[in-house]
Amino acid sequence: MLSPLEKIVYVLVALASLGFSGLHFSRMVRAIRRGQGNLLTAPVLRRVGEAMMAIVSQGGMRTRRPLTSLIHVFLVLGFVYYLIANAADLVEGFMPGFRFLDGSSLGGPYRFCGDLLSVCVIVAMTYFLARRFVFGSTDLLFPKQIRLYPGAEKGMRRDSLLVGVFVLGHVGFRFLGASFDLVEGGYDTWQPFASTVAVLWAGMQETGSSLGTRVCWWISQGLVLAFIPYFPYSKHAHLFMGPLNYFTRPDRRSPGALDPIDFEKDDAEQFGASRLTDLSRTQIVDAFACIMCNRCQDVCPATSTGKTLSPAALEINKRYYLGEHLSSLANGDADDAALLDYAVDESALWSCLGCGACTEACPVGNEPMMDLMDIRRGQVLMNGSFPQELRLAFDGMQNQGNPWNLSGDRLAWTEALDFTVPTVEDNPDFDVLFWVGCAGAFDPRAGEVARATASILQGAGVNYAVLGNRERCTGDVARRSGNEYLFAEMARGNVDTLDAVVPPGKKIVTGCPHCLHVIKNEYPTFGGSFDVLHHTQAIQDLIASGSITLDTDGSTPVTFHDPCYLGRQNGEYDAPRDSLLGAGAGLVEMERRRENSFCCGGGGAQAWKEEEQGTGAVSATRFEEARATGAESVAVGCPFCLRMLGNESEKNGSELPVRDVAEIVAGAMIK
Repeated sequence: MLSPLEKIVYVLVALASLGFSGLHFSRMVRAIRRGQGNLLTAPVLRRVGEAMMAIVSQGGMRTRRPLTSLIHVFLVLGFVYYLIANAADLVEGFMPGFRFLDGSSLGGPYRFCGDLLSVCVIVAMTYFLARRFVFGSTDLLFPKQIRLYPGAEKGMRRDSLLVGVFVLGHVGFRFLGASFDLVEGGYDTWQPFASTVAVLWAGMQETGSSLGTRVCWWISQGLVLAFIPYFPYSKHAHLFMGPLNYFTRPDRRSPGALDPIDFEKDDAEQFGASRLTDLSRTQIVDAFACIMCNRCQDVCPATSTGKTLSPAALEINKRYYLGEHLSSLANGDADDAALLDYAVDESALWSCLGCGACTEACPVGNEPMMDLMDIRRGQVLMNGSFPQELRLAFDGMQNQGNPWNLSGDRLAWTEALDFTVPTVEDNPDFDVLFWVGCAGAFDPRAGEVARATASILQGAGVNYAVLGNRERCTGDVARRSGNEYLFAEMARGNVDTLDAVVPPGKKIVTGCPHCLHVIKNEYPTFGGSFDVLHHTQAIQDLIASGSITLDTDGSTPVTFHDPCYLGRQNGEYDAPRDSLLGAGAGLVEMERRRENSFCCGGGGAQAWKEEEQGTGAVSATRFEEARATGAESVAVGCPFCLRMLGNESEKNGSELPVRDVAEIVAGAMIK
């Protein structure tokens, strides 16, 4: 179709386009390599499968904003089709008489896909442009307290407009070109939309339709050549960086499992992250992969209660910093800007609850929570900077083995029981080690839950024991607040203790999801591998096996609050609900539940410090949501949740009591 001169022009422009884009892609690669560690690629087949699944499932984005997500699917399908179609159009332009799949049985379906998807893409992109520029969707806005990188807000709007115009222009002119192609051949049943538009050109001479086809080809292909160099600069880069993110993401035993720091490394000069280049390579890829959709911001408890934290803004700020300093970073120049100067502020950093909602919501596999944990590490380990309320917890864990800094008897909670709770010394041949946790030992309210759990184990005839005063804090508070050195010290001590008393095949049961998470998912990197259950999982098994008998008469409506570290971080949603149903409770669900649950406000070491300034308290927000269900009580499965929501209940006159699942089941037991 193209003349010799046109072919030469195209080749020269294409070489220039690819040259400029190659230069920028190489800078992106070199900037990513400035990060710490390596991007993982093995095992390749599994990782390729995960990346492909992420593309097909859209990273699970359809679970939120269902209409917008569905419309986005058409854009993705159109993009995949146009990868093939653009290559075919290019060959057709250079090879006179060649028509891709012409004459084959696939020719018709290929033309139909192009016709249908072209219209779908045009409609979808029109919707997205109108959503941003006409209707001003609040989903795409940032609360006024959120700090954005200079120029980022205007840059995002400009980028969205450029991408939208390119997509409409590229697809629209190819679609028009297909309609000009049909002037001579007439109606094509495989191209109903293009055939309908072709009616507009009825009566046009062959030279006119041929010119129309040629002009549309050049505009459509020319827009591709013009866009390729801009592609890596735009948020459209998520089309390849998103799958790359899934392909190279770290293998984690749980979405919230943190990697340890090697304090013995001889050449280590930095612990945690103070600058962008202190972050891991996958965390830099996160910035390039970010689609700027704000889904993580939508679900962040800190953002929704008026704090200065937005996980979306964190990734966007990193992205714009990278864009502004890409050449210098790629060239190996010093990275002197502190992350706290542009990515997040101090209050935002300490607002994070470590709940994992942002990582759950992200459709491209970003983990902004991990950035915040690493920045906390940098602040604590390198600068000694942290909220001073945490000092008591740090001192307590180090000196007394508990964040309350209490020296009391860890078996005091057993005194109110009418049976003796055996220690590992009393019963060295136990089947189950009941890990009571610091809350169960020292918090009076959590102590009631520990007694309820022990009563269930005792009543079911379980062969169990406790560590008693040999038990120490797992270190969760230290790790989530950035004190990795203290955590490592406690982890090694606990692993040694557990290795000595818990032989293979024995189980550990705990009522604290944070203890569960740390022992199960984070102690393995310190040499400890243990079979750990949450107490609701153990209770569910006991109910199912008939080991305990429950009175199910006189049930009342109960709403269950999913603990973040039982649900999102460890994937357990059914055991607490089945346990409640087994006890005859009438379950009434909150709007935000299971993987979409809203944090109680106590995670990420927040229970040990004053809540950051905002428009409201996270715990109050969650309590009001529970009250809106009309339930007569709130069931929880975590001592932090019990404490945070219990405090809200007291503030509201205890009209909606908060009880642990174990207490409800123990109260229904027939002895």
